[in-house]
Amino acid sequence: MITVVIPTIGRPTLRDTLAAVGPGVPVIVVDDRALATEQEGGTRTAPPLLAEPPPHVRVVRSGGRGPAAARNAGWRAADTPWVVFLDDDVIPAQGWAEAVWKDLVDLPDDVAGSQGRIVVPLPADRRPTDGERHTAGLTGALWVTADMAYRRSALEAVGGFDERFPRAYREDADLALRVTRAGHRLVRGERVTEHPVRADGFWASVRFQRGNADDALMRRLHGPSWRADIGGGRGRLRLHALTTAAGLAALLLGTAAATGARTKVTALGAGAAWAALTAEFAWRRIAPGPRTPLEVLRMAVTSVLIPPVACAHRLRGEWRVRR
Repeated sequence: MITVVIPTIGRPTLRDTLAAVGPGVPVIVVDDRALATEQEGGTRTAPPLLAEPPPHVRVVRSGGRGPAAARNAGWRAADTPWVVFLDDDVIPAQGWAEAVWKDLVDLPDDVAGSQGRIVVPLPADRRPTDGERHTAGLTGALWVTADMAYRRSALEAVGGFDERFPRAYREDADLALRVTRAGHRLVRGERVTEHPVRADGFWASVRFQRGNADDALMRRLHGPSWRADIGGGRGRLRLHALTTAAGLAALLLGTAAATGARTKVTALGAGAAWAALTAEFAWRRIAPGPRTPLEVLRMAVTSVLIPPVACAHRLRGEWRVRR
């Protein structure tokens, strides 16, 4: 009835995910590593992803083209009525295979998808960090492919995932919007999948700003109301743009070769606006966290960098979709 599709670039958590799914369900693991890497003196092929895959696990390659292309390769290789997408770092709860069958077996024909219930374990002895809160947002997100089942016929009808989305961001929301606008319904199931928090490093929140480029594509494809359509908030890009503009104005006016009194006052005003907006943004991120010295330092430094980086990625995305 179902095939599980797990795209991966070889994270060690994949084995735990496979173990939690269990042997009773066919699984297609999509190896999205580059097929080969160039080295001096020749080409080195990537080593096997799984040395000895279990009998119920099949490995297919997608050539390093990103998670959307990897999931497409996976569901197209399946031959069951339902395809369940899992991430390679989630842990389905005990009894998940039976629970997903119960979620899907009696669904009416107009229901094209069923989402699992995502839980994110957070520390009980302290407030969560910014990165932990970011991951915890998955618990309320709609139609995320950390655990999302689709009818194969619905995927065929809409063409699967849009491979113009190059990273694991918005490609699942885009698919959900296209499926629902084709006249299908999406529902929440009762099965439970745990999404552990990863240690993504000091600069993770800055790297995440690359997703602003994908937001430009979402707006082009689905119109200005796309955030509301997927149950999301408005976002902070406008404030980031204001912060960046204030910072640039203060920098340019303050370093001008010849500055009059009025220009200096304007530069000071712009600098004060930048400082106030940056401080508000940093405190908004610091206040709900553990407020340890390292976390406060990380929030302070990244809150300075995030606004201009977010704006740069959004401009890059707008340029790309207009081309």
